[in-house]
Amino acid sequence: MRYIVRIIELALLVFLIAVTVQNSHMVEFKLFFGQSWSAPLIVFLLVFFVAGAAVGLLATFSYYLRMRKELSLLKKELRSRPPSSKVAVDPSDALAD
Repeated sequence: MRYIVRIIELALLVFLIAVTVQNSHMVEFKLFFGQSWSAPLIVFLLVFFVAGAAVGLLATFSYYLRMRKELSLLKKELRSRPPSSKVAVDPSDALAD
């Protein structure tokens, strides 16, 4: 299985290199106030891909922090309740702390 994954990774690398070579011509990116920036097309593709991935990670990270805070508040609330014979110990407490 490990060899199949490596073969797929190698094929993807070759494919991406071929796309890079095909998109190596210069393009002009026009900005505000008459400014422009010229670079190979693949540079623009890479920059916008990385920017999109960073925005996605930041959005996911903020959601993760919100859920972690909510989980800790719920655990504090659960611990502050008086013990009952009906409530069993939650084994996930050790994982979430």
